[in-house]
Amino acid sequence: MKRRYFGTDGIRGQSNVFPMTPDLAMRVGIAAGTIFRRGNHRHRVVIGKDTRLSGYMLENAMVAGFTAAGLDAFILGPIPTPAVAMLTRSLRADLGVMISASHNPYEDNGIKLFGPDGYKLSDDIEAEIEDLLEKDLNAQLAKSDDIGRAKRVDGVHDRYIEHAKRTLPRDVTLQGLRIAIDCANGAAYKVAPAVLWELGAEVVTIGNEPNGTNINLNCGSTSPVALQKKVDEVRADIGIALDGDADRVIIVDENGSIVDGDQLMAVIAESWAESQQLRGNGIVATVMSNLGLERFLNDKGLGLARTKVGDRYVVEHMRQHNYNVGGEQSGHIVLSDYGTTGDGLVAALQILAAVKRTGRTVSEVCRRFEPVPQLLRNVRISGGKPLEDIQVQKAIADAEAELARNGRLVIRPSGTEPLIRVMAEGDDRAQIERIVNELIGTISNVRTAA
Repeated sequence: MKRRYFGTDGIRGQSNVFPMTPDLAMRVGIAAGTIFRRGNHRHRVVIGKDTRLSGYMLENAMVAGFTAAGLDAFILGPIPTPAVAMLTRSLRADLGVMISASHNPYEDNGIKLFGPDGYKLSDDIEAEIEDLLEKDLNAQLAKSDDIGRAKRVDGVHDRYIEHAKRTLPRDVTLQGLRIAIDCANGAAYKVAPAVLWELGAEVVTIGNEPNGTNINLNCGSTSPVALQKKVDEVRADIGIALDGDADRVIIVDENGSIVDGDQLMAVIAESWAESQQLRGNGIVATVMSNLGLERFLNDKGLGLARTKVGDRYVVEHMRQHNYNVGGEQSGHIVLSDYGTTGDGLVAALQILAAVKRTGRTVSEVCRRFEPVPQLLRNVRISGGKPLEDIQVQKAIADAEAELARNGRLVIRPSGTEPLIRVMAEGDDRAQIERIVNELIGTISNVRTAA
């Protein structure tokens, strides 16, 4: 059954346009609150957000919904997504909420929900919420005496700062490192620089002046040019670029070169395997991770398990098969020894630990393999189902057959935007470019004809 509200990472869309309206946000609060209103204890929900202008509107709407359902709302303010997941468990809440559209521009916003264990909700529970959203919710409202209370919680930044600091091995200090960090004018603009400074580093910060409309704007992990310039300007040893809600990270080495999530996972997997910390004899990544990563791990005697795109699917596989390292090429790195969701800062600390222990430069530590040529292009769609067209399906089958021995093809609709993503990779760059361009043309022609 096609879901109307939830995508691969919660509910997301343009602010004040369905489904990202205060009305729906309030209804989500009532519906989710109803489902997690279990037992006779006083129920509570923690609500965090990033720095988007629309966060004020959606935060108040969700507080209204949850309190109407009888839950006490603990309002955290701007704070990273992994901190919300951590605090959901720490504060023994029944539910956690992060109001964020992650790496999207400020015009968008989203709602991510976490269960009492700090993990994102399963498809089944999201389906239950969707089912309730389609019904009259008046019957779910709490009695007058049972309406919830709302309060802002002090000290949540300090809690997360201490949590993040404890993930750095005790024998490692960041003294002697000059670190440039780009907080994307987002949720980590206060906590991330504080963590690095308290661990001993010299810290140069950019992207730490949010105004409600500049989140991810020419900054952060999706636009690291500003960080590359800052690394060169201050001669930093490393640059760290977070996204708007700080659940992903991209590294810039001392030469200004970008290090993506695949290389970061390779560094952590190799380091943890050497220290016998790695579980599952490998890592979990999505179908989008580079074939070069898989070959690198295989050469080390390690495996790569692939899932659908979306860090929630990575985490589900990790939990089911006892892995403790997983992530996405985009920089979502999940280290289940330390958290239940992607945490850009904690992942960066593991890279810094490898740098300090080896005494080598970031460029030497983080270039673990030569990526296989990979090309990703998007086709914007306004409706219809072009992937179900016979002509498109034949073109895909032909491309897959051509790449069968020396590459991969991944074609999928985006879970957060009206796009079809076409990705191919293989040892022959010219072949990859031709295949992607031909597929883009076929899909575009079908879309135009429709």
